[in-house]
Amino acid sequence: MAKLQVAIDLLTTEEALALATKVAPYIDIIELGTPLIKSEGLAVITAMKNAFPDKIVFADFKTADAGELEADMAFKAGADLITILGATGDATIIGAVKAAKTHGKGVVVDTIGVTDRVKRAQEVIALGVEFVELHAGLDEQAQPGYSIQVLIDEASRAGVPVSIAGGVKLSNIAAVKASGVKVAVAGAAIYGAADPAAAAKELREALDAA
Repeated sequence: MAKLQVAIDLLTTEEALALATKVAPYIDIIELGTPLIKSEGLAVITAMKNAFPDKIVFADFKTADAGELEADMAFKAGADLITILGATGDATIIGAVKAAKTHGKGVVVDTIGVTDRVKRAQEVIALGVEFVELHAGLDEQAQPGYSIQVLIDEASRAGVPVSIAGGVKLSNIAAVKASGVKVAVAGAAIYGAADPAAAAKELREALDAA
């Protein structure tokens, strides 16, 4: 069954914990966004894991270098998963995977900025990562003509464990699941909603029913 991940792109630990408290009953993975971690540091990871020990805590580091070191930092702080950029070299990913094995945790490769996401996904899975995030970042989503359908099509073709992040919402989550994803990542559809708990509940029910 596909997991539901909430991407928390807020800037304070207090706001992040408050949001997570509202949506926790409906989600499997709590992602601490890159701006949040840059704003609050490793302490936000520890705070989130302490508050929600039964949830998978995902540290969106988007590491581009020193993979083993940064992954070790994240895992020691309480993260279960860390992102490494797919656009970086294999050595960085291999280093992070080494740290993950030491801690019994996992590495996710984020394809933001990668031209051929499917090819890179297939390459990095062989390096021992948990799954690959087919990711259209906020800047890509803001471009004229952007559609999440490109990610859905890529997921269908990848043939390896992937997640989709880049505009997942109620109207497309069934198509996202049908593409074979391991994880559906919703950000603004939850944290930007007037009622985040209701939005998360609707997404959960739609994902499970699809």
